[in-house]
Formats: sequence, C-alpha cells, structure tokens
Amino acid sequence: MKQHSSAWITRSLLQVLIVLALSVSHAYSETYIAGQLGAALPVGGGLTSVDIDSSFFLSGTTHSDLELSSSFMFGGKVGHYFDSVRWFGLEAEVFHSTPHIEQQRHTFQNPAFPGVTPTATLQGAYLRVLTVAPFNLMFRYPHARVQPYIGVGPGIFFARIKGEGLAPDSPASTSDNARIGVNVKAGFEYYVTRHVTAFAEWKFNYTRFNFDDNPDFFPFFFGMNATYAMHFVSFGVGYHF
Repeated sequence: MKQHSSAWITRSLLQVLIVLALSVSHAYSETYIAGQLGAALPVGGGLTSVDIDSSFFLSGTTHSDLELSSSFMFGGKVGHYFDSVRWFGLEAEVFHSTPHIEQQRHTFQNPAFPGVTPTATLQGAYLRVLTVAPFNLMFRYPHARVQPYIGVGPGIFFARIKGEGLAPDSPASTSDNARIGVNVKAGFEYYVTRHVTAFAEWKFNYTRFNFDDNPDFFPFFFGMNATYAMHFVSFGVGYHF
C-alpha cells in the first residue's frame, strides 16, 4: 500500500513539474531579435533547369544542372507576435551563404542538334547568395515553453558568381540582383528564461537567377538562367523584449 502511494505521489509530482516546465506566462514579451548560424545544403537541388541566354550559343541551348557545395550560413532576424492573436506574427530576416559551384562535367545541348552533346570538365567558381526576407508570415503554438512554428514569405535574392578573369584587369564575376522568390521555414523555439530563447529551424529558398554574358569570365563566360533551390539548417539565440 505504501509503495502504491509512493508511486502515485511520484507520478503526480512529475506531472506537476512537466506542466510547470511547459507553461509560459501570457505576460511574456513578443518583440524579438535573434542571430542565427547554420549550413546551406543543396539536397536534390543546386542550380537546375539551366538555359543558356548568350550570344555565344545558338538560341535554345541548355546546360546540365550545376552542382553546388554545402556551405556555412549566418544571419539575423527581427519579429513580433501580436498580443491580440498570439499565434500569429511577422518576421524579417537576412542571411548569407557561399554554396560554391563545384568542379564538374558540363554538358551542352540544343534541340536543333539532338545527337550532339558537347561536354567538358571545367573548374568551379565562387558563388555568394544573400537572402533578404522582408516579411515572413509566422504561425506558432504559444502556450508552451517549447513553441513549434512555421513561416512563409517572399525572398529577395542577390547572387554573384566569381572566378578567373581571362583579360588583364577584366571583371572576373557576373551578378544577378534582386530576384524575387520564396522563403519557407519550420522550427521550434525554447524559452530558456523570460527573455532569452534558443531555436532550431529548417529553411527552403527558391528563385530563378539570370546571369549575364561576361566574355572575360572563365568558365562562365556565357549568360544563363537557372533555378536556385537550397535547404538550410540553422540554430540561434533570440532576445525577447
């Protein structure tokens, strides 16, 4: 009988502790800033559906997909959840990554010559991508210390490919600026204290880049349109006001 009572008391205490650990006061502030670090992961993506848009090639020429490397990413964000609708908020963020183009085999094809596919193994190039998400629509579960959330919004993407200039003092890069795309995320946030949180999240970016011709830039002297699809895993710390 004593063992039964003891077990019941232990279970009850554990339940109370769990409830206390998960409960979050409704008085918690909801405006926040945060920093984030993580990795860009071109899982099943990279630069795909590559169309050549260049005076160096016949119209309609396409290029094989370009493999990108994994890279370090860093950035920050600021957001606010509304007191009247505690599960909904807005968030702006910016982050930077360098998923460089790897050395790989390049294949060109034109529908006018279906049996002709010139190929060459060429060196890679540096790629930098800056993502600016002016507003994410954020949805969360606000009634626990651990709060899962999802977010979606537009992204503005700035990209630059950099490599070797073939001529002295030639510009050795080509850039594409302010392309509109999609920024999607999901994650969870843990309230360490009333004002300090730690979070982990997954993000996905999608857009279509358009790089211009640069005859002095090797190996990407040709202009091209390419779909950019990148996954991110990030971790960070936030401060809530």
